[in-house]
Amino acid sequence: MMFLEFAILGAWLPLVFGYLGTDGLNFSAIGQSIVLLAFPASAIVAVFFGNKFADRNFAAERFLAFSQFVSALTLLGMFAITDRTWFTLLMWVHCLFYVPTLSITNSIAFGAMANAKRDFGKVRMGGTVGWIVACWPMVFLLDNDPMTARYIFLLAGVISLIFAAYSLWLPHTPPNRDTQSVAWLKAVQSLAIPFVAVLWLVTMLDSTIHDTYFLWADGYLTSIGIQQRWVMPIMSVGQVAEIATMSALGFFLARFGWRTTLIVGGVGQVIKFGLFAFWPTPAAAIVAIFLHGLCHAFFFATVFIFVDEFLPTEDRSTTQGLFNLMSFGGGPIIARIVAPKLHEIYSVETDGQRFVDYQQLFQYPFFIALLATTIMLLAFWPPVKASSNEMI
Repeated sequence: MMFLEFAILGAWLPLVFGYLGTDGLNFSAIGQSIVLLAFPASAIVAVFFGNKFADRNFAAERFLAFSQFVSALTLLGMFAITDRTWFTLLMWVHCLFYVPTLSITNSIAFGAMANAKRDFGKVRMGGTVGWIVACWPMVFLLDNDPMTARYIFLLAGVISLIFAAYSLWLPHTPPNRDTQSVAWLKAVQSLAIPFVAVLWLVTMLDSTIHDTYFLWADGYLTSIGIQQRWVMPIMSVGQVAEIATMSALGFFLARFGWRTTLIVGGVGQVIKFGLFAFWPTPAAAIVAIFLHGLCHAFFFATVFIFVDEFLPTEDRSTTQGLFNLMSFGGGPIIARIVAPKLHEIYSVETDGQRFVDYQQLFQYPFFIALLATTIMLLAFWPPVKASSNEMI
């Protein structure tokens, strides 16, 4: 399940920013933001509609199958057309159906596990493998013609069709008709707990800069001499690191606890963006990409396990959706409004060629990562163990 879920995202997300720009569909900075906002805006819709709607009305696996089928049709449409208006519409429809499945798959997984703290890292690792596998066909599908990047949507669409069929064979997860209509409000009330509020804020900052990595890495890597066809395989180094880290995540959580594990993820973000900003070489970039995988496991995966243990669990999808709101909504909304404009500001056209000062660009996420990690060091002090009933 996780393999297919993240193979879809891994097929198109790393290259979409470049495809939208002057070398592809030639969207303006505002047009790029409108397209890119589809994903985080859908994360917000999912919290207040999609996840609760799924909880109360449908078996999770059936909701997943329908959503993936619609998503597949839109992805195949984005492959087939180059009209900017239709492309934008299809991206929004795709995201509105796909994004809720990120929480639904977590809910199915948590519902099937006896010990989420021990097992979730291993289960979620399947998603990382899926992302890696989705990267490698690009070596054969892409060439120096920027428009061949549209094949990312063909691959994602085929995977989504497969997932739609496979979803019907997942463990039956019946609807929870006793779910209270204010379940999302109870989840929001958990932000009154200081350490949860701090984690919410840091998640916003880290998810914002995490998104700039995907928006800028493609152009950055080609700017330092890496051929386009090798960009996604090289970026998959981060997923290899994530696999190694995910497989040991249960050990690290048991040995070092929530706070240290999350802070290590934050420090990795600082070093990663520092390498991009101050050491623009292929070797340094590969080290930074490796750290990206470590950061994802030690911070974002750990956040979801933390949420499952410490926040209300009456509505699993709604509870997971609260932090999905920030991880896939709030932070990325900021990134996708600001990043295209910053990219435009630091772009210069000379002799018909466009050059981007990526070293200046990556200083922004570097200093934000430094701020987020400092906040964690000073203000994030969760209890060693507590139940949500004791806190709320």
